[in-house]
Amino acid sequence: MELSIGFATDVAVRFAFDPLGFVLFIFPWGEGELAGQSGPDTWQTELLMEVGRQLQAGAKTLRFAVASGHGVGKSALVAWLIIWAMSTRPELVGTVTANTFNQLKGKTWAELARWHKRAINAHWFKWTPTRFQLVESPQTWFIDALPWSKEASEAFAGTHAQFVLMVMDEASAIPDVIWEVAEGAMTTGGFFFAFGNPTRNTGRFRECFGRFSHRWTTRQVDSRTAKMVNQDQVKEWLADYGEDSDFVRVRVRGVFPNVGDRQFISAALAEEAARRQVQADSRQPLIMGVDVARFGDDQSVICFRRGRDARTIPWKKYRGLDGVQLAYRVIELCNEFQPTAIFVDGGGVGASCVDHLRLKELAGLQEVNFAARADKKTDNGGDFANKRAEMWSSLKAWLPIGAIPDDQALIDGLCGGDYGFDLRDRLILEKKEDMKKRGLASPDEGDALALTFAQPVALVQESYRTTQAIDDDNLWR
Repeated sequence: MELSIGFATDVAVRFAFDPLGFVLFIFPWGEGELAGQSGPDTWQTELLMEVGRQLQAGAKTLRFAVASGHGVGKSALVAWLIIWAMSTRPELVGTVTANTFNQLKGKTWAELARWHKRAINAHWFKWTPTRFQLVESPQTWFIDALPWSKEASEAFAGTHAQFVLMVMDEASAIPDVIWEVAEGAMTTGGFFFAFGNPTRNTGRFRECFGRFSHRWTTRQVDSRTAKMVNQDQVKEWLADYGEDSDFVRVRVRGVFPNVGDRQFISAALAEEAARRQVQADSRQPLIMGVDVARFGDDQSVICFRRGRDARTIPWKKYRGLDGVQLAYRVIELCNEFQPTAIFVDGGGVGASCVDHLRLKELAGLQEVNFAARADKKTDNGGDFANKRAEMWSSLKAWLPIGAIPDDQALIDGLCGGDYGFDLRDRLILEKKEDMKKRGLASPDEGDALALTFAQPVALVQESYRTTQAIDDDNLWR
């Protein structure tokens, strides 16, 4: 059966606030390719009903984030939402993107083509490899398939349309800058749907379930509850990897991993340190770490740590300061707090800051070059690729007993970086510039804290423990 154009208004009115009813009505369930299928899966039904409930309650902007295991039918749901929105919202304008070009065109957009052909109102619309549009109004009523690009992020900015739809597939790997620009499209109201396997413990998709959860309606879908999933394959994964392995958490349970792929510091480790309460010990040396900004959107950070405590003295963050200006800030803080040791990042633009501080003959001043040779070996006797990897490893070893500020930027920076091994099999950390290419913020706060582990620092009361003991026991560093 085909719907006449004259019936379009009735469909729009009838299903504008009932996406589940639309999906059940518009597709020939139980016939042809859909033989044996009576409708959406349980989790899909519940989400469509929740969309309807929020619209009926008067919501102007809807934000839904769904983390799921593999094969649960998220691409089909994306297709239904697109066709429903296009059928019920006049002159809707929207964008669909995904983590990769192949995901977007080969899966998400291809699934839309399949469900478009099945719809009884298919003749209303035209599907092309890049646009899904109303036949009679292709310039003002359409959805674009748009691969993301940080260099062309403005393509995701808002429009002047009354109704806007934004869909992200495999959203965990889409850079934060695209999310931020896409949020601008919601200024006039609209629908924002984000789907994906929860592969990463950082980024805006993860934050939909964390610090931005008050703005988002979230769902986590276990593959074991989905009708279309190969349950024999799921059982094999459970037997091979275990219920709480990151493999099963991400690919089956739809739960964010304890540790992301090659993630050096887990979110759980950093978050526990942010919640931990410790008692400051005045016998411990006060150590200052100074990370000097290299680029316009980075920031210089000055942090303090006394033994297990890295939050007694507020950290300082600065943007737009040159090396000399930053040096004056360091001097002011040194005069106020009298740190025992001052470790300053001396690489690149940090050299001017270090040179100026040397002129002031600050006690305890030491220049640190992240790219320099490491002074120690890894716990298993291996080598670090550079001083930065060594310092971050000491920081990681300290986190289970340390206390850090409850600062989301610090936590994200600690958890964002990956690690690997170079051609000489030395442990190496992901570079700041590579993290930024992935859409992550520069871990300036983390580097500042890592600097406080550059060298052993003697206790205020030398008789309490020896310097060598401090070097061997991170508790007293």
